[in-house]
Amino acid sequence: MISEILQKAREYEERIEREIEAEDKPKFHLSARVGWLNDPNGFSFYNGVYHLFYQYYPYDTKWGPMHWGHAVSEDLLHWTYLPAALAPDMAYDTAGCFSGSAAALPDGRQLLMYTGVYKEMQSDGSVREIQTQCVAFGDGRDYEKYRNNPVLEEKDLPKHSSRYDFRDPKMWYGSDGILRCVIAGSTKEGDGQIYLFNSPDGIGWKFNKVLVSNRQRFGKIWECPDFFELDGKWVLIASPTEMLPKEPEYYNGNGTLCLIGTYDEKEEIFSEEQDQAVDYGIDYYAPATMLSPDGRRIMIGWMQNWDTCGLYKSERAWFGQMSLPRELSIKNGRLMQKPVRELNGVRGNEIRYDAVTVSAVTKLKGIKGRTVDMELAVRPVDPAAPYRRFEIRFAQDDLHFTSVSYCPETSAVCIDRTFSGSRRAAVHQRMCYVNSDNGKINLRMILDTFSAEIFVNDGAQALSMTFYTDPAADGISFLADGAAVMDVIKYDL
Repeated sequence: MISEILQKAREYEERIEREIEAEDKPKFHLSARVGWLNDPNGFSFYNGVYHLFYQYYPYDTKWGPMHWGHAVSEDLLHWTYLPAALAPDMAYDTAGCFSGSAAALPDGRQLLMYTGVYKEMQSDGSVREIQTQCVAFGDGRDYEKYRNNPVLEEKDLPKHSSRYDFRDPKMWYGSDGILRCVIAGSTKEGDGQIYLFNSPDGIGWKFNKVLVSNRQRFGKIWECPDFFELDGKWVLIASPTEMLPKEPEYYNGNGTLCLIGTYDEKEEIFSEEQDQAVDYGIDYYAPATMLSPDGRRIMIGWMQNWDTCGLYKSERAWFGQMSLPRELSIKNGRLMQKPVRELNGVRGNEIRYDAVTVSAVTKLKGIKGRTVDMELAVRPVDPAAPYRRFEIRFAQDDLHFTSVSYCPETSAVCIDRTFSGSRRAAVHQRMCYVNSDNGKINLRMILDTFSAEIFVNDGAQALSMTFYTDPAADGISFLADGAAVMDVIKYDL
């Protein structure tokens, strides 16, 4: 039976959605149906379609008591909204239904596992949020919370663990058919840990071990963990909070972390071999992955930044969007990312230029737009005298532009939205170091109205950012300090 709180949310989102014009939203990135959106949840394939739930507050474009929004897609690009799936309507989740995951049960039902949050008065008179793990069962549209929630709470944690930081369960089936789950936690001193649990039925969960400990290496709490096998390795993805910078991989604040290593499933031991950032841009957090029916590991993230999202006052009835889903692989020990191949099927109006020399501002006929898939191969005109800088400006008019640039001398790719219309000194620039062969670099740039995702050298690095320049600003131009030559293929999307 649907609660009154959930029914109210469903009626509100359906009513307000009618007031939003399709042109006011991204074309192929999932955005909030109405109100606020953050972390992706329950990314899965169930009953023949992809499901994506998301942290959701329908009543405002700012964060509020978390619900779960819900959308489905057949191609990961075109999403159909379904009614909100969860609302904070029980004693154990009155402060919010936080992030979680989904799994298909043997009996055909879909299982949702999420973090329920409630507030508790402490002995010193302060109020703290208590986090527990809860489950709900459904048919892909409507879900019923388990009558004996929560299924995991403080008593199930190892000694010296915090009951205030215990969230974001991610489930998967092990090779033995038993459900596993990693959950973000911390010591009482606030140092992040990733817990491993298992369950025969999705209800009775047992603590196995601390799978990974931060040991004060990467920020504090590691939110939204995900653990999976990929190309013969095992990968742990998480989003550390309050990070200190560590060049060239990590920036201050909330970031993304990828640990690559080996995993002994019998002994349940994960051995780390390498770490790297998942995305080097401004706006990417809390990524979640799933295994598609054809065996691809696909990842999607919240395309926003906690340190800047509060600075933007939305004039629209929605705020927050997801990244483009990405196919993952490992090459030479690194996580590689490419836009899902489904994007190739919606490309149109191909425009191609070969061997264009760029030594000043260059504009090419037909190269413009705000929903664009563009591939570039850049190299020096004279290999003995490489250009000093190459830049692409987009979402451009007489006053505004956003850009991506590359400097061969430092091997640095930079993104910059300083001139995108912001009136605040927020985070507007980010960069990463890339491999380059004497000034040769490949870039793929995906634009969708309010965002850009840059993939460098076939996905060795990815940089994501949002911007809110007027959609009428659709110019694209190229600049070089020195002489560069480029091949360009541009498609409309």
